[in-house]
Amino acid sequence: MTLATILLSTAFVCVLGLTAMLVWSIHFPERRLWPVGSLTITNQLLIWVPTVMIFICVIVLGLLGWNDMGWPVAVRVGLGIPLIVVGNVVVWRGVFSIGVKATSGAASDLNTSGLYRWSRNPQYVADIAVLAGLAILSGAALASLAAVSGIAVLALAPFAEEPWLKSIHGQDYIAYSKQVRKYL
Repeated sequence: MTLATILLSTAFVCVLGLTAMLVWSIHFPERRLWPVGSLTITNQLLIWVPTVMIFICVIVLGLLGWNDMGWPVAVRVGLGIPLIVVGNVVVWRGVFSIGVKATSGAASDLNTSGLYRWSRNPQYVADIAVLAGLAILSGAALASLAAVSGIAVLALAPFAEEPWLKSIHGQDYIAYSKQVRKYL
């Protein structure tokens, strides 16, 4: 088994695990796995380890298969780098705006300012941009497969998170969700 096969398999297992947790949380909100409301080391590891592993797998697969799709450098650099840079700026602004605990799934105050004026889920959108940027920059087929699967699970996450936010913040969240789009 090659390193690329191991990495792609790892990314897919992480995506499947996260998808299962999100689907469980959507269908059984009283026993949700994401978001959790109060943090423990166990629930943080269950979310962060597979999430970070997806990004690591995309990066390493990108390096291993660097431009195996033969894309022009101008396209890869012109699209990939801006998506990675802007995505990271937005993600980290979001983390500092709502805090690490809230980013990790803890209950917190409803934030409707800053980036949250334009998107209810700016950190998910930004993470999607980073994964897309990594895939485009590398021009690697296997990195793109891993990135697309990661993007799919990031797009699913708000469907588990938003009902929870509605249950915590009630009418304030309902009004907010009517004014601000889910993604962009």
